Amino acid sequence: MGSTNQLGSEKISRLVFKIAIPSMLAQFVSVLYSIVDRMYVGNIPNVGDLSLAGVGVCGPIVTMIGAFAFLIGVGGSPLLGIALGEGNREKAEKILANCFVMLCGVSVLVTAAALTLKQPMLRLFGASETIYPYANAYFTIYVSGTFFALLSNGLYQFVVAQGYAKTGMCSVMLGAILNIILDPVFIYGFHLGVQGAAIATVLSQAGSATFVLIFLLRKADIKITFGGYSRSTMLRVLMMGFSPFIIIAVDNIMIIAMNALLQNYGGAQGDTLVTINTIVQSFMLVMTMPLGGISAGTQCILSYNFGARRTDRVRSAQKYIICMCMGYTAILFILARVAGPLFVSLFTSDPALNAQTCHAIRICTLFAIPLGAQYAIVDGFTGMGQVKWALTLSTWRKSVYFIALFLLPLFGGASLIFFAEPISDIIAFAVSMPVHLFITPKILKKRETATVQ
Repeated sequence: MGSTNQLGSEKISRLVFKIAIPSMLAQFVSVLYSIVDRMYVGNIPNVGDLSLAGVGVCGPIVTMIGAFAFLIGVGGSPLLGIALGEGNREKAEKILANCFVMLCGVSVLVTAAALTLKQPMLRLFGASETIYPYANAYFTIYVSGTFFALLSNGLYQFVVAQGYAKTGMCSVMLGAILNIILDPVFIYGFHLGVQGAAIATVLSQAGSATFVLIFLLRKADIKITFGGYSRSTMLRVLMMGFSPFIIIAVDNIMIIAMNALLQNYGGAQGDTLVTINTIVQSFMLVMTMPLGGISAGTQCILSYNFGARRTDRVRSAQKYIICMCMGYTAILFILARVAGPLFVSLFTSDPALNAQTCHAIRICTLFAIPLGAQYAIVDGFTGMGQVKWALTLSTWRKSVYFIALFLLPLFGGASLIFFAEPISDIIAFAVSMPVHLFITPKILKKRETATVQ
């Protein structure tokens, strides 16, 4: 039980860095799944731009499917962490057993639903007649590997929740390295185009899923067991996971809506704008996924110490986590302005497209630094089991985004759509920070006097 014991005893500053850095790197590496796909796809001779737009249309739908991994993984891992903090090993094992069965069952249901509804979804979410063949080819193969995607991403949370951040990082890096190796083999070597990109990704996710399964079956402190399934435990997991699930789902619905609006208001430039947005969202992934690695990865520290009533350690950890999140987004804010053209050149060699895309990236990252605090605050509430506050703050940000997304183009056309991101970032921060400063002390004070359930 060495790793979980460290969550309650190691110096907070050292512990936060020890957990946050591998978790951040793991999510940074995981971005390579989509970045590498899009980079190789965008450089396919003759049809690169159209292929990239097709993969871009699939991107938010694929990520939305992946949100089911977070529904269960991020829903169950804080509960497991709190149970460990309380010293209740049996309860922790029961939570993991139920979550494993749920991941397996949900993966089958999601695969069936996605394959049945793929054509209307792709059409609705921005796939024109020109783009559709590429989107359909990628989507069909990728969705067929949903089982591996959900297991690797969902079970990863339970590895990190036990303090094994480096092991979690290794599982993600394994998949990313496989993807980098297999992408050119299938795309160019076997001349499979976007289908090859999808095959490479599925095989890579299968590798990550296998790694995590072996670790949780044989080496972890809390291993996967069979039996003890409980409807009440499953409902608790779903309630806890609903906030991160809806955050990811709505994020991707926003990207889907954004693509549809760009097509609608962009006229003849619609497909080009979707391509630009695909590259912009790739940059945003570089920012938000490692950011989520810091804020969500360190939830295990908050959960364990919240369960153990070490509220002093919770307070201290939150300060470090917020500073790290804002520090990371500050770096990305600078890189968006300094290295934007270099990043965009990975996807396209068209100078005009590069310039337009760089401008859009600068707009979307205008208030990236406050966004870092928003992530830390929302995931902090989730880590302490306070779903109500996490969901409320997330819903507020999404609501502002949606309103801006649909209103802005009415005043200046498609080009204003990219301003929806910074508007929602700064308004969300203006609400989240006061809520955190006022509500968190009350939650921790109440926890200090609570009895073990």
